[in-house]
Amino acid sequence: MRVKEFKHQEDEEMLVPPSDSVEGPQPVVEGPQPMEVAPIDNAGALENQASDEPQASRFTWAIENFSRLNMKKLYSDVFTVGGYKWRVLIFPKGNNVDFLSMYLDVADSATLPYGWSRYAQFSLAVVNQMHNKYTMKKDTQHQFNQRESDWGFTSFMPLHELYDPNKGYLVNDTCVIEADVAVRKVIDYWSYDSKKETGYVGLKNQGATCYMNSLLQTLYHIPYFRKAVYHMPTTENDNPTGSIPLALQSLFYKLQYNDTSVATKELTKSFGWDTYDSFMQHDVQELNRVLCEKLEDKMKGTVVEGTIQKLFEGHHMNYIECINVDFKSTRKESFYDLQLDVKGCKDVYASFDKYVEVERLEGDNKYHAEQHGLQDAKKGVLFIDFPPVLQLQLKRFEYDFMRDTMVKINDRYEFPLELDLDRDNGKYLSPDADRSVRNLYMLHSVLVHSGGVHGGHYYAYIRPTLSDQWYKFDDERVTKEDVKRALEEQYGGEEELPQTNPGYNNTPFKFTKYSNAYMLVYIRVSDKDKIICDVDEKDIAEHLRIRLKKEQEEKEDKRRYKAQAHLFTIIKVARDVDLREQIGKDIHFDLVDHDKVHSFRIQKQMPFNLFKEEVAKEFGVPVQFQRFWIWAKRQNHTYRPNRPLTPQEETQTVGTLREVSNKAHNAELKLFLEVEYDQDSLPLPPPEKNKEDILLFFKHYDPDKEELRYVGRLFVKSSGKPMEILTKLNEMAGFAPDEDIELFEEIKFEPSVMCERLDIRASFRFSQIEDGDIICFQKRPLPESEDKIRFPDVPSFLEYVKNRQIVHFRSLERPKEDEFCLELAKNHTYDDVVEKVAQRLGLDDPSKIRLTPHNCYSQQPKPNPIKYRSVDHLLDMLVHYNQISDILYYEVLDIPLPELQGLKTLKVAFHHATKDEAIILNIRLPKQSTVGDVLNEIKTKVELSHPSAELRLLEVFYHKIYKIFPLHEKIENINDQYWTLRAEEFLPVDKDKLCFLGLIESLILPQGSLFPCFFVPSQIPEEEKNLGPNDRLIHVYHFTKDSSQNQVQVQNFGEPFFLVIHEGETLADIKIRVQKKLQIADEEFSKWKFAFLSLGRPEYLEDSDIVSSRFQRRDVYGAWEQYLGLEHSDTTPKRSYAASQIIPTLWELPNGDAYVN
Repeated sequence: MRVKEFKHQEDEEMLVPPSDSVEGPQPVVEGPQPMEVAPIDNAGALENQASDEPQASRFTWAIENFSRLNMKKLYSDVFTVGGYKWRVLIFPKGNNVDFLSMYLDVADSATLPYGWSRYAQFSLAVVNQMHNKYTMKKDTQHQFNQRESDWGFTSFMPLHELYDPNKGYLVNDTCVIEADVAVRKVIDYWSYDSKKETGYVGLKNQGATCYMNSLLQTLYHIPYFRKAVYHMPTTENDNPTGSIPLALQSLFYKLQYNDTSVATKELTKSFGWDTYDSFMQHDVQELNRVLCEKLEDKMKGTVVEGTIQKLFEGHHMNYIECINVDFKSTRKESFYDLQLDVKGCKDVYASFDKYVEVERLEGDNKYHAEQHGLQDAKKGVLFIDFPPVLQLQLKRFEYDFMRDTMVKINDRYEFPLELDLDRDNGKYLSPDADRSVRNLYMLHSVLVHSGGVHGGHYYAYIRPTLSDQWYKFDDERVTKEDVKRALEEQYGGEEELPQTNPGYNNTPFKFTKYSNAYMLVYIRVSDKDKIICDVDEKDIAEHLRIRLKKEQEEKEDKRRYKAQAHLFTIIKVARDVDLREQIGKDIHFDLVDHDKVHSFRIQKQMPFNLFKEEVAKEFGVPVQFQRFWIWAKRQNHTYRPNRPLTPQEETQTVGTLREVSNKAHNAELKLFLEVEYDQDSLPLPPPEKNKEDILLFFKHYDPDKEELRYVGRLFVKSSGKPMEILTKLNEMAGFAPDEDIELFEEIKFEPSVMCERLDIRASFRFSQIEDGDIICFQKRPLPESEDKIRFPDVPSFLEYVKNRQIVHFRSLERPKEDEFCLELAKNHTYDDVVEKVAQRLGLDDPSKIRLTPHNCYSQQPKPNPIKYRSVDHLLDMLVHYNQISDILYYEVLDIPLPELQGLKTLKVAFHHATKDEAIILNIRLPKQSTVGDVLNEIKTKVELSHPSAELRLLEVFYHKIYKIFPLHEKIENINDQYWTLRAEEFLPVDKDKLCFLGLIESLILPQGSLFPCFFVPSQIPEEEKNLGPNDRLIHVYHFTKDSSQNQVQVQNFGEPFFLVIHEGETLADIKIRVQKKLQIADEEFSKWKFAFLSLGRPEYLEDSDIVSSRFQRRDVYGAWEQYLGLEHSDTTPKRSYAASQIIPTLWELPNGDAYVN
């Protein structure tokens, strides 16, 4: 399960994405999504709290005039199932995709109480009104809640299929939708106490730990393993986040002695998996191995050395034994767990049977035996010994080559309470196995995954003492369960639910069970007493007990602190020293960051005068020298000292004062402490202040150093003028008394900077200066120096500070590496940015720079570059939803970007009629050009084999031929990102002849297909012009069957070609031509099998079969899905380009003539 980009993805059920969203953290059309991991209270989490008898019902919705609907989304009428109100939500034209989007929605979600949730299994269907068997149906399950009140399928079915009148989904312009919904009642567990109810506690779900919690609970409940972990040497100087042994000891101790659920962050940090991606890029087997390998390494040289091997390590023997000569090769290998196939196996025993299945090595696959050469042989695996604790990984996830994506196998798969691996006279054991050891096992743990391939939830059923009592460990929650829940309900397969209100269609509902076991842990009966041992406090190191008890006390203190928070007020006191330390370093605007000043936690009932004594003790300023100012947030979003506290206010309690000063009702009171000092730095009583007096704060700016600093504060008279304090300001800045200085008022900085020159001749009152205002000043710049200084005055410097942005630039070809950094401004224009980049790269023409923005969620370049002058400012390039990135990717183009945007570039592989190697061409033409224009351009770049040869453009994808492009087709919408266009030579032939052959008609893909490919065939021999009316042109592909799969998996390879067959022609005749064309030796060709394949299913042919009779059907979806298959081993060398995406096309005619590109 990993967050990777796939070309094609399995359609995954999901929340309704915002209709105007294209990318971001919400689930989108394709690809696994970071936010798709199911929340704690999901279907898997609450499955065991559901009642055993779900209520089910079917809702049918007939939508008339469907094709004429002009709204973006449409809701059905409300219907009730299980006492809950539901409705179906559809997007008739797709939710930003070319598919019908359909979801089940909680109809009354807006009016439900806080914390509501409901669990439902459901299916959504578009009924095929012509052939019911073609009804499009998808099912899923979901825990609906306030955050996820709708769930379903964004890509339910292609719109071109839905709206095609011949398909049967729209009849008389009416679409019929069915929703089967089964609801299970959910018990409220808000007040549930796991420890009290079961004696065990859970592990906190930290949002990104996936399968870890269930694995840790399983390991913890193997007491011998837990005891060994406790006995690993650790010291009080170790840090849990850097020591796996200590982190695991700490975790196990808390699981054993805590009363509430336990966090896992220390442990995940200790082995470096502390991000969501870490878990998405690995599976539970890898996590298990990482833990065990690291513990095994740490146990070396200690009293518990070898514990991991003793518990989990088994051995098997790989052997190859020759049939006709006396030769046998064996290799002993160890294992800590076994991967068992689920697909095609009904139970664990069937998987073991398959594991030891003998493979014949013969024919092309003969074994090369030393001194005996190539020999027929048999190959297999047998077990030398099994471990006391047997861990079985069930292969629930596998790669589907046909769909090019990972899929989850939800098939029914049974596993027993008691597993006997000595069955059938020890058929799984090697001759060297110790038969005195009884390999009888009891089931200890069942680890479950609930959900699909790209998301879901994990939990475990465990019986810690191997008694009849099972427990479900579901993150924070632990519940008692019966054996049926742990076993039968985790087999997978389908669940059948009866309708409660059957109507005309009373067939029972069948739902795929998405919750099923993916890992099993068995304990050998003969080792049970040793493994299920007592573990108590004496097994735990003293330093660990002391550390963890101290942690517990600190946790209790925090809890007590939190519980008493309503009795206290936090008072944050800012002083001159804070302003000096912060302004010009941490901040430039306003006066102080209140989170970095000294704070006091004071009881609300304490009189403020007593609080002043606390301040005197902390700061060494006697009470009589203190004067406190209250801060106020102004309408322009600045925060300034507003007025001093009155003597009457200082007699009040701090709680009353906080409520008066802060209408936001938070627990903080923010104050500024004014203290005056004499020349000897001794405190003085605060000066008298009347309504005329204004307290101002002053900052000095140095343009040469580009430095802003706080220099002090002054009281001024509102009737006074700034010119009267110039001498004092020069003194504060360390200037000569008569230095010529300029003054500016810092007014605001959000959303933009406002800093205006202050008229030194106007009164403060006239300039609307008041308490708490900030005056910035600087030396008046000399005219000759202005050109040398970047920011000559305060406003330009503050503008720079507000907008400055360090941007890390990366080459699009190396998207992981920073190449250089530039200091830019957020308000720089598009032209400013590309000009700076061009300068840095030494490029004369900035228009040849193309930029691509960064996706903050995937940490990759966004798929689409920034168009020329399509954004106004740098900030627009960096914003990604609510985040601002500091990364941009660049390319240097060979032509200016405006010119390139009017062109389309296609990558085409040209195949010469008589040469083997293809030439890769980059064809760049105006977007309105046609395929014919592309071919004409190719002719100017290559040498043709014949003066009369023409070119055509083909599409080949995964060794199948898909399409010939008409010459008039526009190239604007051709996408060659995942498949390669191919140009080939051919001799001109009548267009009607091609149509007659079924070539053009049969190869063009249905609209909206995911697999467009382009190609052009080779020379067509003269004989083709004399074909009869019933001759057919068919596809011929090479294929193998994947023996690693549990069912037939056809994989195509090699070079596909066309073959013209006559009516009544037998396979024997065709084989002669195929062998001649491909020049295959008799011995090799005799091993080839021929089959008719339709939709990936082979039907093997005999020599006497009439091949043309198999190719009569015209209603198949895509001609490439019906073909004559040649089954043989893949010995074709891989081409050096495009990793076998580009396949030459071969043409073969009935007389055996062939031509190859």
